[in-house]
Amino acid sequence: MDADTLWLAIGLVLVVEGLMPLLWPAAWRRVFIQMVRLQEGQLRFFGLCSVLAGCVLILWLN
Repeated sequence: MDADTLWLAIGLVLVVEGLMPLLWPAAWRRVFIQMVRLQEGQLRFFGLCSVLAGCVLILWLN
């Protein structure tokens, strides 16, 4: 993987992350408030699930 591919992937993440607040700001706010109320362990679990899902997707596509 070269630097261009990495920057392309980061740009795609930013686009996907920005879709919900752009299209559904009220729903995004509710989700964000619920996330703030989670305990650290719960946040870490969701972060771990996201990392694992991303790794599986990358391996599957390669």
